[in-house]
Amino acid sequence: MKSDTDRKEQSQDNIISEMHKYIDPVFNVYEIRKGHNSSLYFYGDPKLDLKTIYKSLWKLFANKGYQLHIKSELGEHIIAATPYVEKKENVNVNLGLAVATFFTTMFAGATMFGVDITGNPLQIVKGLPFTVAIMAVLGSHEMGHYFAAKWHGMRTSLPYFIPFPTIIGTMGAIIKHRGMIPDRKSLFDVGVSGPLIGLVVSIIVTVVGLSLNPVSQTTQQSVMLELGLPPMFLFLMELTGTVGNSIHPVAFAGWVGMFITLLNLLPAGQLDGGHILKAMFGNNSRYISSIMPFLLLGIGIYVNYILNENGSIWLVWGLILSFFSMVGHPEPLEDSINLDKGRLVVGIVTFALGALCFTLVPFTIVQ
Repeated sequence: MKSDTDRKEQSQDNIISEMHKYIDPVFNVYEIRKGHNSSLYFYGDPKLDLKTIYKSLWKLFANKGYQLHIKSELGEHIIAATPYVEKKENVNVNLGLAVATFFTTMFAGATMFGVDITGNPLQIVKGLPFTVAIMAVLGSHEMGHYFAAKWHGMRTSLPYFIPFPTIIGTMGAIIKHRGMIPDRKSLFDVGVSGPLIGLVVSIIVTVVGLSLNPVSQTTQQSVMLELGLPPMFLFLMELTGTVGNSIHPVAFAGWVGMFITLLNLLPAGQLDGGHILKAMFGNNSRYISSIMPFLLLGIGIYVNYILNENGSIWLVWGLILSFFSMVGHPEPLEDSINLDKGRLVVGIVTFALGALCFTLVPFTIVQ
């Protein structure tokens, strides 16, 4: 009978043998050492440049549950394989934030229905349709990223909703990516999946909202939004035969989804549009990314001082993109292989759909 120690030793020897098969074509190994916590160290001479070796081995090692490091010590080259310790996600945090956002968005939705929450707190449930609509729009966007990342073997978290006392009761939702981006194809798929899926859900939510009777204005509504309707929203109004100057809160959730899609698809920095652009055009994307902040600032100045309308959102986002552009974009491990024609077409269509969500004056706050 083999002891647990013997079995672990045999298992590690099998891993060493398999890893050596990966390493041998690119790295001449003359010594192998075992370190603490099952770490492995391969000493030898590189047959290719270190960056190429890293690209060729990273995914193979990751599939075995190891992080890869290549270093040089005292003139020796070392490939270090360290077991990847998966950080356990505290799903309770995701759940807690989702529940909190459920109530903050329901509060926001109830006010859109003219409910006096302080006088009749139980009437908050009237905001439930808006809650379901806005969380579906935000959640679908992030889940699109999540499933695309998982498909490509990337490590990512579940969505974190952000409850916040804004007019919609939230600051949106985010997911956290960890580790390297394998290649431009993975970068593209993860970047494009969120906006496309989120936009599809936004269109569905908008159509449902436009089929519902608008909410009549009440004396409790001291502050209202006058929305600028983008071409896509106007098309859906035409398609559903909707007329009038008021819309149901569910339709407003669809409008929010389109606006979020537009902002995320701005081709700059680490926004979804920046990921897509980087995947499509490689390092050439930095030229467009660097222009975008000035373009948005120009639009903001034009709207504010020529049209005398509210263009503050473009000034704010121009400054935000200035920061994103300075930070730059993470490099995928394999950046030399261009995207296939199918993905290029999808990328162009995605940016075109984002443009259909644009309006010069998205909203104006009126008393």
